[in-house]
Amino acid sequence: MITIQELLYNRGLAENAKVKLVRHQDKRFPDLYEWYRSDRQKFLDYQNEQKKDVFKDVDYIVSFISEGSGVLSRFVGVYQKIKNANINPATGKYLYDFQKVIGFEDLEERVIINFTNPRAWFQRIKNEMEVVEIQRGLNDLIFTDYFSFILDFQQLTEIINGGYKDWKNMLSVTKGIYLITDSTTGKQYVGSAYGVDGIWGRWSEYVKTNGHGGNKSLKELIAEDKNYGKNFRFSVLMLLPSTVTNKEAIEKEQLFKKKLGTNSFGLTNN
Repeated sequence: MITIQELLYNRGLAENAKVKLVRHQDKRFPDLYEWYRSDRQKFLDYQNEQKKDVFKDVDYIVSFISEGSGVLSRFVGVYQKIKNANINPATGKYLYDFQKVIGFEDLEERVIINFTNPRAWFQRIKNEMEVVEIQRGLNDLIFTDYFSFILDFQQLTEIINGGYKDWKNMLSVTKGIYLITDSTTGKQYVGSAYGVDGIWGRWSEYVKTNGHGGNKSLKELIAEDKNYGKNFRFSVLMLLPSTVTNKEAIEKEQLFKKKLGTNSFGLTNN
């Protein structure tokens, strides 16, 4: 039997730390996993506020989301408590400050465990819990070449925020012309990456801005629906030499806009 404790300790969780395993399940909010995937801050706000001071004596919490009414629960991260809770004057609840711990990205959303005695929604880490499945995940998407992938926005976010080494190494040294496709309408946006850190640097801006990257048409879509970025698909159209000038990169960008008709029928404004 493999336990979640083995996986966590093997990836650096201190064995002498005070840790609780936390299983989130709430009939009032059945979409907790969807929050985690598409509105992470909403999920974190939910996790950070509790009726009682249940995390006063812990250094870390290991967070899971219920897979349903049974004991199966999905691992979604390790969080370090930065300071003790304050009372939220608006709600009277305890408000914690948790910070996500890096180093467990290859397990997040992939590991399913049997959460022993699920009625006790938080338990000491000494209570060993069996790993029943490790699903294929984003880490199985290995970078092979620049033209063999189409990333949805969730995948791109995981790659950028997780600092995936193979992707970062290859995309940060390369300039190029890229395509964003709206999967709901088929409309396209053509852009160019010629600044610091190449394609990696430019695509990081999309992640930081919830999907729009400062582009007018994309900003309008996200202003109407803050989660609209989940519809975007990212791919590379053309690589540019490292010596390319800004003017030359923009000229190539304009050429692809004409080829694809994105000025007239897509999401391009210039």
